[in-house]
Amino acid sequence: MLLYEQIRKNKVKTVFIVTGFVLFVLLVGAAISYVNYGDAIPGLIFTPIFSLFYVGIVVMSSTNIVMKMNRAQEVTSVEEHRFLWHTVENMAMIARVPMPRIFIINDPSPNAFATGLKPEKAAVAVTTGLLDRLSREEVEGVIAHEVAHIKNYDVRLSTVTLALVSVIAIMSDIGSRMLFFRSIGGRRDQNQNPILLIIGLVLLVLAPLIAMLINMAISRNREFLADASGAELTRNPDALASALEKIANVETPVEQASSASAPLYFSDPLKKKVSGLFSTHPDPVERISRLRQM
Repeated sequence: MLLYEQIRKNKVKTVFIVTGFVLFVLLVGAAISYVNYGDAIPGLIFTPIFSLFYVGIVVMSSTNIVMKMNRAQEVTSVEEHRFLWHTVENMAMIARVPMPRIFIINDPSPNAFATGLKPEKAAVAVTTGLLDRLSREEVEGVIAHEVAHIKNYDVRLSTVTLALVSVIAIMSDIGSRMLFFRSIGGRRDQNQNPILLIIGLVLLVLAPLIAMLINMAISRNREFLADASGAELTRNPDALASALEKIANVETPVEQASSASAPLYFSDPLKKKVSGLFSTHPDPVERISRLRQM
């Protein structure tokens, strides 16, 4: 597949998935409202307000939260790590984005990730294992991949989708508790449509799982896009493919990585080797194959 055609298709696919995610959040709010009160309108009104408020708080503080979560130490001057500093600086210059903040995670497992609200507030983190185990060209390829995430606003998208997953989990929990207490009190709207009620109950139970699957789908799709965009920045897809091959073959997980931050990483940091719908990253073999064909 040609580079620019792959980039275009991934962008279009992401738009459809994200649109579906937003509609799903509204649907969950409507279902909770209908199941508890027999009217979906209050849920459709309250859900956007609550979502915007919660997502806003998470997005504004995302970089510091993620870096502390992964115990990343900031590199504040070129003297601290000249090669890494200049590599990030060069890739940012080629991508025409402001130079992101640089962090290092003291961990032998090679990996990296990017985060931030927007390019002006972005940050890139790499593990010591990435710098120790990969060649300079391979490190450059991984950095280009992460800078591509910043250029494509994937870092903001990842933060927002993760926040929406949390919103759905919170709403589902609140809705379940409300339903439980209303059942104890024996209060129920007799005018509720039985079919809609059943659909609402099923949605209430499965909403967190469905939200996680959508989030993983977005994450997988953006990895393909960042691979293509990163290859465009370096003009060296083989180096990125080689880096991915080395990282994928390492069995040791990143110790500080959590399930919450896992979708941000270049490659699955938890090394779960899960494929398909329950994977936060595409199959490395498929990613490598696409890069080799560029």
